[in-house]
Amino acid sequence: MIETINFENVKWLHILNPSEDDFDFLIKEYEFHPLDIEDCRSVNQRPKIDEYDDYYFLVLHFPFFDKANKFVRVKEVKIFWGKDYIVTIGRSHWVVKNLFKDLQKMYQTGSEDLPEIVESSDSLLYHILDRLMVETYTLILRIGTEVDGISYDIFTKKAEKVIEQLSITRKNIISLNTTFKPQVRVFHKFESGGIKGYEEDMEDYWGNILDQYQKMFDLIEDYGELIEGLSHTFDSLQTNKTNEIMKILTFISTIMLPLSVISGIYGMNVDLPFMEKRWIFGGIVLVMLLVVAGFFIYFKKKRWL
Repeated sequence: MIETINFENVKWLHILNPSEDDFDFLIKEYEFHPLDIEDCRSVNQRPKIDEYDDYYFLVLHFPFFDKANKFVRVKEVKIFWGKDYIVTIGRSHWVVKNLFKDLQKMYQTGSEDLPEIVESSDSLLYHILDRLMVETYTLILRIGTEVDGISYDIFTKKAEKVIEQLSITRKNIISLNTTFKPQVRVFHKFESGGIKGYEEDMEDYWGNILDQYQKMFDLIEDYGELIEGLSHTFDSLQTNKTNEIMKILTFISTIMLPLSVISGIYGMNVDLPFMEKRWIFGGIVLVMLLVVAGFFIYFKKKRWL
């Protein structure tokens, strides 16, 4: 189903679940290239911007959290951008759908803020990208909060909980990195003038989009380095804790070995010296205590405890 808002200077067509009839309409009405239509039929396209004589075709990726609000997923945003129209097609990011509904309501109520947003297709595209950037920045800040929480939790919470948090956050950062990295060159085309658009005074706006995107990409790389550092720190803490446990177990085993020898000898069913004496049990216990004390003093002197 094609939803349309006919502004004064630009038309926005929003197609959520395009059918073959919708594709045929776009080809007939706007003469879009068949390869672009084929890209709209498929998913998992690489970010790109294709330039034609009378329109541009953009495929961009933006992150969101899944229904469990735990893992980062990616939505494709496919946009046909012409001189007097914008076509958003496919199961785009929910931000695009919400912006369409907001502008539709503003158009119906005659809001005074509407002309600034839709005075041209360039302006409308900028507001779509800007809204996506704001939502993405909020998501990245949440990832940063999780990284800060992990830096505290590695010293206070149980290892199993920290391992889970580290694994999830690392996976999300990797997903963000692989999403953002290929798109940097796409947005550079806007700022550098490689993509001219249809308005002459949009360079500052495209530069603002690139600045936002570059800032978020830098944050993702910083969080990636932080999570790797925290992972190494956590591994070191766990290794040190394991070493401490092994040290205690080794100390106990070392002490028990001579005690086992003594108790084994005097536990044999043979005649041994002083076996008939009443004080022999206390003497053996005393010898064992002296052995334990000797080992303890020796280990302390060597600073092994």
